[in-house]
Amino acid sequence: AARAWRERHWSAGIEPVVVAWNGVPADIELRLPASASGALRCELTFEDGDARRWREDIDRLKRARTEAVEGARYIARTLRLRRRMPFGYHRLRMESRGVAMETLVISAPARAYEDGAKRAWGVFLPLYSLHSERSWGAGDFTDLDALMSWAGEVGANVVATLPFLASFADGPGVPSPYAPASRLFWSEFYADVERAPELAISRNARELLASSAHRRELKALRSSKFVDHGRAMALKRRVLEEMSRAFFARRSERRDAFGRYVGARPEVLDYARFRAAGERLGQSWQTWPRRARDGVLTRGDYDPDIARYYAYAQWVAQEQVEALSRSSAERGQQMYLDLPLGVHSDGYDVWREQALFADGVSAGSPPDAFFSKGQVWSFRPLHPERLREQGYAHLIAVLRHHLSQARLLRIDHVMGLHRLFWVPDGLDASSGAYVRYNAEELYAILSLESHRHGAVIVGENLGTVPPYVNAAMKERGLQRMYVTQFQLSEKERPLNPIPRDAVASVNTHDMPTFASFWEERDIDGRVAMGLLDERGARAERRERQGMGESWRSYADRTGALAASSTQGAYRGLLGALASSRAQNVLVNLEDLWLETEAQNVPGTVDEHPNWRRKAAHSLEELRKLPEVSETLGEVDRRRRGRTRR
Repeated sequence: AARAWRERHWSAGIEPVVVAWNGVPADIELRLPASASGALRCELTFEDGDARRWREDIDRLKRARTEAVEGARYIARTLRLRRRMPFGYHRLRMESRGVAMETLVISAPARAYEDGAKRAWGVFLPLYSLHSERSWGAGDFTDLDALMSWAGEVGANVVATLPFLASFADGPGVPSPYAPASRLFWSEFYADVERAPELAISRNARELLASSAHRRELKALRSSKFVDHGRAMALKRRVLEEMSRAFFARRSERRDAFGRYVGARPEVLDYARFRAAGERLGQSWQTWPRRARDGVLTRGDYDPDIARYYAYAQWVAQEQVEALSRSSAERGQQMYLDLPLGVHSDGYDVWREQALFADGVSAGSPPDAFFSKGQVWSFRPLHPERLREQGYAHLIAVLRHHLSQARLLRIDHVMGLHRLFWVPDGLDASSGAYVRYNAEELYAILSLESHRHGAVIVGENLGTVPPYVNAAMKERGLQRMYVTQFQLSEKERPLNPIPRDAVASVNTHDMPTFASFWEERDIDGRVAMGLLDERGARAERRERQGMGESWRSYADRTGALAASSTQGAYRGLLGALASSRAQNVLVNLEDLWLETEAQNVPGTVDEHPNWRRKAAHSLEELRKLPEVSETLGEVDRRRRGRTRR
């Protein structure tokens, strides 16, 4: 395999992608047959269609080295592009004596977009967990808009939530936000049915809403402590399908608008047919007949009405997300979205872009102190070389989908820009290995797209991350994450320095809530679930107690909020974050009322209700909680003040 790769590398003549930082191209290595000489015809076609043509004398290009590869001799020469290029994606083509070569030139700013605004802060809550008196058993886009509006009233500039991408919400199991059906589409699970204009033209939909059966189901969903994704989606879908039928039954200005939408994004119809085929042929495309499995669907593979439903539902979701983005911008707020590392193996992206995804392996992480057996995440990793050969078109489309709406975008597992742990199917994580990606090219794409959309990029760099990852993030202008549960220590100064280029928070959705962490309940829970043995638990308790004593002593010396209680310790830590120079501070709303149950416990499936727990308080209730308003008011005052710590 190594020999075959080396032969392809040299016979290709040029790397599939090169980067020009700040528009200044690096020297380009050409790998030519040793006998090559004479004129090299070059054409650089810019993204806007303009082109520049010229000729080079091969013999006058700087000679680097010669190599013998599988019986053929090659010579490496250096081509220097002397002119600065506009930012964008450009194509360089070269030809000599019938031998053609082509590469993508990514001309990008040396650093990603950086918001020069003053220190900001915001709130976080998963959208499924958010609920109000009007929601259908889980939060929706209207609830998120209401949360953002209220957050703005108390001074928050940012509202963050978990991914709300397309999912198999009505399928078996609980859909993880980090295993979406596609990273190119939003989930209709979060669409506000009653806000869609088609409700007014669908008598059947209105009758469904008014029926006693609907009201009973709605009451049951609202009263449950947990989100029932499948049941809630089934209820919503029945109404959306009636609205879809009414919508496609007649011509209208809305139909014309829909036509323009799918004309600009024809992949919407492809996605809709894929989802409809899943209902007829089986959810996993890997079990479909060969033709359909290979990406070719015919009319007999799906019900056209179902395909129209999926296209319509996607349009409704897209409209409501765009409205969210506009309303937040009008309030001077930023929507903070999260880009998952992977996608469901049965999903649309893997089916449509099969060549880009490595078969027979799963992404994961090696054994470490926290997960002694390592982790297998059960989704296919992207193939680094095939990504380059495609010119990263799929990844760019995924980024644009998110950045068209978000002003802050968190890149899940940012180490994946450099390397990703692959585990062969059927084996455990101890049998995996790291596979490297071309980080320079990925950073160039992030930088270019962030500037085009005016969005800040945040890298999730928690856990065991090699030092070069943080160094690269700093060099390329990505913000890092600073989480106090990783930064507390038993030292005299118990909290590590808080950097400016960071999104600072007390915890994340994958960690215990503050109350659970401070009171060591998470340790008891992990022991009960078999994730931690008693020896490990004792060591963690000793460390945790040392952290607590150190923080309480520090709080007494510095006059921080009293740390004698869980609430006092939390407000003291949050105050330290709010007074820091960090560019952004995020407040997990659930910590404000000392929630003890986590939203997700990594490494569990049935042991914990991951991705299902509703917030203990509705949106209407949390607005009235004094511990919420008082704490957020203090955060706002500190963020607007001059205090530094």
